[in-house]
Amino acid sequence: MATVNVYLTFNGNCEEAFTFYKSVLGGEFSFMDRFNEMPPSADAPAMSEADGNKIMHVSLPVSKETSLFGSDTGGEWSAHFKPGNNYAISINTESKEEADRLFNGLSAGGQITMPMNDTFWGAYFGMFTDSFGIHWMVNYDAPPSA
Repeated sequence: MATVNVYLTFNGNCEEAFTFYKSVLGGEFSFMDRFNEMPPSADAPAMSEADGNKIMHVSLPVSKETSLFGSDTGGEWSAHFKPGNNYAISINTESKEEADRLFNGLSAGGQITMPMNDTFWGAYFGMFTDSFGIHWMVNYDAPPSA
């Protein structure tokens, strides 16, 4: 079955917030990437140095089963940032089929932000807001090839 985590979005202070969370919750970041570490894309708009240094994704395990995820917002996403509404429920699935089933079921009647698709970071991923106004992310990481 899928695992469920909270995904927090920040308006430029994700690293500061997660450094604080780490100081209180303990543990170590299992992942932290910045926007300037993304592979170049012909259709992506140019990014300022300040935006490039923002956090694209960070993961802080808080228990064996749960992690706190986060990222900064930027570019076109910044206009939609609202404190208090800057979170999503993140589901990590065990298969592509499970990801599609949960994405299609939970997004019914809602608004799809990003359809399920393969990503540059190697995951099968999509985002939506359900019919009740809750933001969701669905992710499947294929096992590494031997």
